[in-house]
Amino acid sequence: MRRIIKSRKGFTLVEMVLVIAIIVILAAVMIMGVGKYLTYAKTAQSDLKSHMDATTSIAVDIEAQVG
Repeated sequence: MRRIIKSRKGFTLVEMVLVIAIIVILAAVMIMGVGKYLTYAKTAQSDLKSHMDATTSIAVDIEAQVG
């Protein structure tokens, strides 16, 4: 009996579709996570601006009292 050895080259269509589906799922999860962090960053930026304005106001008041 003679054995036929097939060398397998490349990927099947099912394997390619599976890889693409996994990539799409990971991208969707990443996009949702980035959205949360963008909202957090905008809130932090707004808070930082408020603190800067308050610090500037205090510095101006102190300078007016001293000078």
